[in-house]
Amino acid sequence: MKKIPIGISGRHAHVTQEHLEILFGKGFELTEFKPLSQPGQYAANEKIDVISPKGNIIKGVRILGPVRPASQVEISRSDALRGGFEAPVRSSGDVKGSGACTLVGPNGQVELEEGVIIADRHIHFSLEDADAFGVKNGDIVSILVEGQKPGILGNVLCRVSKSYALDCHLDTDDGSAFMLNTGDEATLVKSYKIQQ
Repeated sequence: MKKIPIGISGRHAHVTQEHLEILFGKGFELTEFKPLSQPGQYAANEKIDVISPKGNIIKGVRILGPVRPASQVEISRSDALRGGFEAPVRSSGDVKGSGACTLVGPNGQVELEEGVIIADRHIHFSLEDADAFGVKNGDIVSILVEGQKPGILGNVLCRVSKSYALDCHLDTDDGSAFMLNTGDEATLVKSYKIQQ
């Protein structure tokens, strides 16, 4: 069976055009630092500071482009604990009732009443890859990782689109726990049994 490449996602922000202009100035546009695994997505050169409701600051959080319909910040559980953020585990874009924060840029700041999340584990599949792996959009699977600290990670969401490229996204906490790096590979596990 074909392996699934792993991408470790560090903390980052997505912003609307309106919020981008508040943070960086009227008419501002994001500039590309490097492309990401998903077609059309990129890490921008622009960074912001993120302040928790307790007043703790995470400095230099990179913005990912292009701009989005809603602003959000994706952090790890470790970030949330250290910074005093409320951050439920959610899929990107599912921010209703999530944590609050303040975004600070060189030209202004934006108060988000909701938008701070810990991204769920998920795999992006193209239509062809979904067929090859026998999964559909919304399926929940597990992945097996090898190496010095091997294991099975459960509750991994399958996201299928013609615009996606095959990639499993994990946050830095998962990456550290299993000693994984971007470019490592995983095996899809649809079901497994715990031996008693």
